[in-house]
Amino acid sequence: MVRAHQEIVQLSKKDCFLVFDRLKDYFDWPFHQHPEFELNFIENATGLLRRIGDHNEVIKAKELLLVGSNLGHCWEQHHCTTKPIHEITLQFHPSLFETALINRQIFSPIKDMFQRAQHGILFSNETFDLVKPRLIEMYNKQGMDYFLEMLSILHDLATSRNQRILSSTAAPIYTYEKSKELEKLNDFLELNYQRKLTLEEVANELHMSQITFNRFIKRTTGRTFINYLNEIRLVKAAVLLIEGDTAVAEIAQDCGFYNLANFHRTFKKRNGCTPSKYRMEFSGLKRTL
Repeated sequence: MVRAHQEIVQLSKKDCFLVFDRLKDYFDWPFHQHPEFELNFIENATGLLRRIGDHNEVIKAKELLLVGSNLGHCWEQHHCTTKPIHEITLQFHPSLFETALINRQIFSPIKDMFQRAQHGILFSNETFDLVKPRLIEMYNKQGMDYFLEMLSILHDLATSRNQRILSSTAAPIYTYEKSKELEKLNDFLELNYQRKLTLEEVANELHMSQITFNRFIKRTTGRTFINYLNEIRLVKAAVLLIEGDTAVAEIAQDCGFYNLANFHRTFKKRNGCTPSKYRMEFSGLKRTL
């Protein structure tokens, strides 16, 4: 099986749910994984190839799917020629529901669903039709109403009929999120990504030699240090592009890119479009703190 690209998502530690709603003409994101759970709503996409773990299947016009923590997944363009495709992506941390809460009897359907989601769950078309207007209406809700509606949707998904398990293998028990060293690195980069950082400085922060650190970052993320740092910076930039109208040049500098041409080139390589087009494509970024 092809190794999944380790994605850094735009969901911060303070957030509960992150929702993207957009229209797009094609799928080009590589096979990837991340610690966060992901609910995927896709409409008008007949002919896309769905890849979940070791599962591959050409999809029909619509689908609703829950992907578990660190389960490799992607949708490839394949034979899909319909435009535009409507995509809603919802992400949340596995730790959103602490053990003391998720083990309560009332949460048992959701807990069981999360366990099944480690193989990927495809919900029925009937469930898709019931959930669709609620996901769209989410953008008219705020604060606790938003959180409670999302919790209600998860419960209704958990108890829905005709669920289908996709991958024969589950995501690995070990997750990069559990690495204490990587957690320490991420905390340091969260505070310092805006300024120039050297390999020596970051290695010293983790009490490692530069050689050991290079091996560590490659083993746990599949990237070099500079690629991993740029990924974090690009995620921060994407959030700023969506959430406000700050000039692209200012966002680039605020995120540690002091060469605007390099920022445009790196951003386009990761996201498949320029920062300005990315801003135009997205609508409805929702975040609950």
